[in-house]
Amino acid sequence: MSRELRRNLVAYAFLTPWLLGLLIFSAGPILASAYLSLTRYDLLSPPEWRGLTNYVVMFTRDPRFAKALQVTANYVLVSVPLQLALALAIALVLNRGIRALSLYRAIYYLPSLLGGSIAIAILWRQVFGLDGLINRALSLIGIQGISWIATPETAVYTLVLLRVWQFGSPMIIFLAGLKQIPREFYESAEIDGAGRWNRFWRITLPLLTPIIFFNLVLQIISAFQTFTQAFIVSGGTGGPVNSTLFYTLYLYQQGFSAFNMGYASALAWVLLGIIGGLTLVAFLSSKYWVYYES
Repeated sequence: MSRELRRNLVAYAFLTPWLLGLLIFSAGPILASAYLSLTRYDLLSPPEWRGLTNYVVMFTRDPRFAKALQVTANYVLVSVPLQLALALAIALVLNRGIRALSLYRAIYYLPSLLGGSIAIAILWRQVFGLDGLINRALSLIGIQGISWIATPETAVYTLVLLRVWQFGSPMIIFLAGLKQIPREFYESAEIDGAGRWNRFWRITLPLLTPIIFFNLVLQIISAFQTFTQAFIVSGGTGGPVNSTLFYTLYLYQQGFSAFNMGYASALAWVLLGIIGGLTLVAFLSSKYWVYYES
């Protein structure tokens, strides 16, 4: 046995736990889900082959699928830009060399750690309820509030606000990107008479586009996968009037409430296709607006 072969065998021996985990916990379930998406499966009886029937029903005879897709798309289109804008604004403030920077970073990052928890979702439901903190504050100035989470026109926007509040993760990444921009660029621009806004638009923003692109892709993927907040705030129903029927919530309802696991698997594969397609579009469009320092 050659020395190179022995080294390769040793390497594969160390990789074996990871490879087994990949096959058992990732690749295996993915392949099983692909098969189940072509069947009728209720978890209690053997899968019954249906071919593409689940997908045909989904796109032609399921109005709740279209509604879930619309609600989720609106949520992503509103929440992701607002979240990234707030994260960038806070990062710009923290990048000005203020004291106790580490403390501020920890404080601003905390919502990202807590935002996906059940406790925060329950708290959010109480804050925006009819007798919640928001309406109590409005009553002090003589405004009669509404149940923000029980009104179809406002329910989804309470979840948008929760999403925007979790700006800590992209903020930390923006802050790291800002630290990498050479100070000489700003000094040269100041000597040439460029103002603060000119420096931001012509130096900061172009050099930060790789970080913006990275955060954009991550947050789009994460936003499409939002589940806990919608489940808790709507009580698992997607109400009122399906206004918070997120795609993942509808998938959960089909799989674990209606025991329609085959249809739920088809929904999961469509979601994968949507996220993959949007990610591909982002990568293809990046050559027109993402600039890398040479």
